[in-house]
Amino acid sequence: MSERHIHMAGHVTERHITRAAQGGDRDVFEYALLRVVPRAERGECINAGVIVYSRAQAYVGARTHLDEARLLALDPLADVAGIRAALGAVEKVCAGGAGAGQAGGDDAGRRFRWLIAPRSTVVRPGPVHTGLTSDPAAETERLLDLLVR
Repeated sequence: MSERHIHMAGHVTERHITRAAQGGDRDVFEYALLRVVPRAERGECINAGVIVYSRAQAYVGARTHLDEARLLALDPLADVAGIRAALGAVEKVCAGGAGAGQAGGDDAGRRFRWLIAPRSTVVRPGPVHTGLTSDPAAETERLLDLLVR
């Protein structure tokens, strides 16, 4: 990652930001959790997936895991099949191609930005966070294990 500074005299310098033991082989990535909010009026949610985007590696991927027992504890009448379908659709949009519908032809960044746009549906994205990784696919799985399962 680099940071540009413009000095008073108009000179531009670029400084690379790394931390000790990081090395330069990692790229910036962004991620957002997928949250299931079965009853908006209560504001309760469970984490059910993660979306990861790496511009440098043209990667966007999602992994989901729905804990049905936790969901039904929040709302015994929740549409589990519908929620699973919505989570599956997010994974398809990330994968691109014909299975992603109209978004299938868009680049990875555009698909990610569309998926993280605020919405008031049962499945909705959380805030976007950043990190560094050399393997965004492995990072997607790591974040799923850490924040969802």
